[in-house]
Amino acid sequence: MPRAGLSAERIIGEAAELADEVGFEQVTISALARRFGVRVASLYSHLDSSHALRTGIALLALEELTDRAAAALAGRAGRDALVAFAEVYRDYARQHPGRYAASRYRLDPETAAASAGVRHARLLRAVLRGYEITGDEQTHAVRLLGSVFHGYVSLELEGGFSHSSPDSARSWARIVEVLDGLLRNWPEAPRPDAIRPDASQRGS
Repeated sequence: MPRAGLSAERIIGEAAELADEVGFEQVTISALARRFGVRVASLYSHLDSSHALRTGIALLALEELTDRAAAALAGRAGRDALVAFAEVYRDYARQHPGRYAASRYRLDPETAAASAGVRHARLLRAVLRGYEITGDEQTHAVRLLGSVFHGYVSLELEGGFSHSSPDSARSWARIVEVLDGLLRNWPEAPRPDAIRPDASQRGS
């Protein structure tokens, strides 16, 4: 029988807290059982696997991050929207490093399609519409921003910018400013016949 007072929601919430303390990869059913002072079997009454636990943390993180982004973007467009989105992204990663790592956890297609990640992607595309970037070019821009944001905050969380000047906050602000300039002057797409195939597409 499930232990009184425990629920999947409560367990996942506590798991998210633990992830921020010790790292997402260190969160296990056993570690949570010790935290709750119960047997492992008591938690398996609510979550059937470590994958289900990790998925739950990922979904919680995506929901929190998306809600923050939606609130920050309300009434903003163009540069203001880009800055707001970027700040939410970085702040969430710094405040909740374990949950941020969880937000990158690979979900199965059905779960991903029903997650807040879809709404998060739409918010970023809404930011780009303020720069009049559409179609495939918008997808390229989404991937660029995602790569820059994730790459920077990941390196920052690992201490990669802590031993040199200027400080990482100034670099972050400058990078976002440069991205704004790039988006406002997004280059035209090359003609299909002007794109050279990569090595994997060339014949031997």
